[in-house]
Parts: sequence; structure tokens; C-alpha cells
Amino acid sequence: MPATIKTISPSTNKVVCEMPEASFEDARLALRQAQDAFASFRDVPFSERRAILVKALGLIQERKMELGKELSEQMGRPIAFSHKEIETMQKRADYLLDIAEEALAPLPGRPESGFKRAIKKIPVGPTLIVFAWNFPYLIIVNALVPALLAGNSVILKPSPQTPLVGQRIVEIFNEAGLPKNVLQVIQLGDPAMLRQLVQQPEIQCVSFTGSTAGGLAIREATAGQTIPVNLELGGNDPAYVRPDADIKYVATQLVDGAIFNAGQSCCAVERIYVHKDVHDEFVREIQEELKGYKLGDPMDRSTAVGPVISRAAQQTILAQLHDALAKGAVDATPENATFRSAPLSGNYVAPFLLTNVTHDMTIMKEETFGPAIPVMKVSGDDEAIKLMNDMDY
Repeated sequence: MPATIKTISPSTNKVVCEMPEASFEDARLALRQAQDAFASFRDVPFSERRAILVKALGLIQERKMELGKELSEQMGRPIAFSHKEIETMQKRADYLLDIAEEALAPLPGRPESGFKRAIKKIPVGPTLIVFAWNFPYLIIVNALVPALLAGNSVILKPSPQTPLVGQRIVEIFNEAGLPKNVLQVIQLGDPAMLRQLVQQPEIQCVSFTGSTAGGLAIREATAGQTIPVNLELGGNDPAYVRPDADIKYVATQLVDGAIFNAGQSCCAVERIYVHKDVHDEFVREIQEELKGYKLGDPMDRSTAVGPVISRAAQQTILAQLHDALAKGAVDATPENATFRSAPLSGNYVAPFLLTNVTHDMTIMKEETFGPAIPVMKVSGDDEAIKLMNDMDY
């Protein structure tokens, strides 16, 4: 019986979609088809390629509400925000469309009598785009639009958590007139098969967005090949609040930066250093902000914070919280009734505010990927800079 990929809703822990997982033979067929499609698509004039992309992106915007709802069902972001990711996708795409013709134009070479020199930019060939579940539409556009504008064929490999995103993108681009097999999607859940896939000779470029461990595995798998491999991985981003800051404004922005998408962002604010002169005021402002956030069902339009992606993620975040508390951190989270009444069926983690944290705690040293706000008091700029850089990231 063929293997299947089951996508589990983070809010209910029930299956929201199920589809066949590609076998290695399926993947090899997709690669051959991508190679054949590339042979002709590379010669399609830039203006025609651009027109197809403009049409496809327009169709995506027309369907942003239904695509946003489908995204919320798969990965748990509150439905009030999911369609906005698709709107931001268009803004990024517009920029890439604006600069593409100039960026792809030949460059003049050094003049020399008797010679005519130029640097011609040509497409590399079948490109594999591996993208994460947390902002799938935003992640796709960064690689897909440039790849197609340049004349490459593309294979999408979505996360098993958001498989329908890849499916919908391919359907819409084909509807917009993209030639057959220029854009394909393969559904894979096996990391070992992905590592095997990137080693196939048809693949000429890899774009990977995901965990640091996953990216390092891709780098190792492609080490023996002379192809470009672009990795966008995890982080542990700091913020520093100086005494001359507008504390109320900064608190509003940093709470949003820390807990939007339940803190599941590669560029989320994961640790905050605050000058001792404004530390207490800053903590009070953070508490006031948190009182206004609603934790709950992502399909409720009044919800601001939904579940985290899985039970395993929930347990990892709570383990970091308990480690910090055991080592002396203070739970300064304000009273908020919704933080105590989230549905039991989902993978909910209530946003939490910690003070008196140190770098002996895993929550300060490792990526959390959850709605955590650890705040550390510092004596000044020099200490803040030293601590912000005291990381493996």
C-alpha cells in the first residue's frame, strides 16, 4: 500500500488532509520532466515569463481568503492573519518583478581593442525549493519568482504540515499558462529521501528554508556537487531596549515580534535585554500588552495567538519554561483569562513573560519557536552587545 502524508491540525490534533507520499521513482520522474521542460522554457522570452507570473500572482490574490483559511487549518495561525501573509507575498513579488529585467541583463566586460566581452546570465536548470510550514507563501516567493523569471524549471517540496500550499501554487501557475512540468510539486515526509533527492544529477540548484539541522543535512548531502545551495535556517534573535527608548511603543512592537504566529518565526524576537534604568517600566508595559492578547481557536477571528505546530513543539517550549523557572527565572506573565482556557484538544502554549533570566537557561541559548518573552536586565550598551553575541547562532 502506498505511503501517505497525513497533516494533523495543531488546533484539534485531527487529520485535516491526507495525500500520497512520492516514492523515489515518482521523484525521479518529476526530475526528468523538469529537465525536459527546462529545455524549452529557458528560451521563452522574458516578457512572456513575466506575464505568466503576473497573472498567476493575481489569481493567488483573488483567492487569498480561501487560501488563508486553508493555511490556518493546516498550521494553526489565527485566520484573521493568514490572508495577510498572501498579501505580503504579492509585495515581495512586485519588487522581484520590478528588478528582474535589469538583474538578468548581460553585463559589459572590460573593453579591449579587437575583443567584444560581456557576461551573459543564463538559467541554471531544474531548481528544488524546500520550504517550511510557518510562512509558506512568503518563503516560496523568495525563490520561486526569481527562478521562473530567469527561465528555470522548479520542483516544490512543501512541509508535510502544509502540503496543500505547494499543490495550490502549482495548480494556479498552470492555470495562468505556465508550460507543462515547468513547475511541479512532490510530497515527501522522509528526510533521508530528501537527502537522496538533492544528490540527483538533474538538480542544478537547491533553496532550503527550515531548521538548522535540516539545512546542515542538505549542505552535507550536496557537498560533493558544484551547484548553488541556498540555506535560510533558524535563529535566536535579540533586542536591546536602551534608556532613551519610547518604552510603550517598544513594548508593543516587541510583544508582536515575540508572539506573532505563536512565536514560530525564524526572525522572531526571542530574547530581550533591557537597560536597568527602564527595566521595571518596560516589564509593566509588556504586561499591559499581554493582557490584550487572546489565545484560542485559530478559526475564531478574534483570536490573536493560536496553537504551536505539534505536541512535540509544545513539550519543548514548556521544557524550556520549566528549566528557566528551576534556575531562578520569575514568571511575570499577567493575568489573562484566555491564557488559562485554551481548548484542550490543541497544542496550545500561553504566551509567557520571564524576568531574572540568565544565559544558563536553555530559553536564552536555544531557539524557542514559541510565544516566550524572556527579559534580562543589563547595565549598559557594552553588556547588552556582549550578551547578544553570546550565542552559537
